[in-house]
Amino acid sequence: MKQLTILSGKGGTGKTTITASFAVLAKKAVVADCDVDAPDLHMLLHPKIVKTQNFKGSKLANIDQEKCVKCGLCREKCRFDAITDDFKINAFSCEGCNVCVIVCPVNALTLKERNSGYAYISKTKYGSMAHAMLNPSEANSGKLVTLVRQNAKNLAEKENSDLIVIDGPPGIGCPVIASVTGVDAGLIVTEPTMSGIHDLERALQLLTHFNVHPFVCINMYDINKDNTEKIEGFCKEKGVEVVGKISFNPIVTEAMVNGKPVVEYAPKSDAAEEIRNTWKSILLAIKTLNPRI
Repeated sequence: MKQLTILSGKGGTGKTTITASFAVLAKKAVVADCDVDAPDLHMLLHPKIVKTQNFKGSKLANIDQEKCVKCGLCREKCRFDAITDDFKINAFSCEGCNVCVIVCPVNALTLKERNSGYAYISKTKYGSMAHAMLNPSEANSGKLVTLVRQNAKNLAEKENSDLIVIDGPPGIGCPVIASVTGVDAGLIVTEPTMSGIHDLERALQLLTHFNVHPFVCINMYDINKDNTEKIEGFCKEKGVEVVGKISFNPIVTEAMVNGKPVVEYAPKSDAAEEIRNTWKSILLAIKTLNPRI
């Protein structure tokens, strides 16, 4: 089984658009949306949920009002101002750090698990999908990403699928690390802007650190061909293969507005053909990689 994570140094580069088209082209692959803080792959793949899991990622302080002597020590030591003047817990501010429990002289405080979000196993017309949604203001999104990936792996094993396509979160933080750790390859989607080049460098450093084989796709390459040449030169210098270049095309936005992957909405468009060519290059390249799981 091979795992491919599509990532980018920032949001808005076309990562999810490309992932959705890959889901159409892959046919039997399991798809995972690991952007649990702001998932949007479901808007293009329209999954039907078959299983829902509660995710308990953090804990919430609780005050036993009968024990509490209102000494104020918990309020004094709480760095998140999560305890109100009338000694109640503000659930949106509490980080579950346990300091209040430790300092309370009468043991009036405890930590209780709370529901932090939901993980889903779904069916789409293109195959199985694992995804999730973190509740607003909740932490531990990296932990929820790990659950999504485990669900995807279980689905792939059950269905004898030899590929998992992962739509990773933007950036290079904790949830991104959780989405690339242990995968076989990472496809960095970038754009020919100065920030795009900078974010490509950061994403490439992340993949190198975790020993993940990198590939690059330049989206909207024709909006600044000079910067595209800079990206190609940088990749050549680093020994990274540019597996695809996708031109700017309003049909891509039109497909998203209509809630469909572009290769399905406009299969004869230049963008669809370029995405198909990128997918063929990816498949050919990852076949030569030794699987890590």
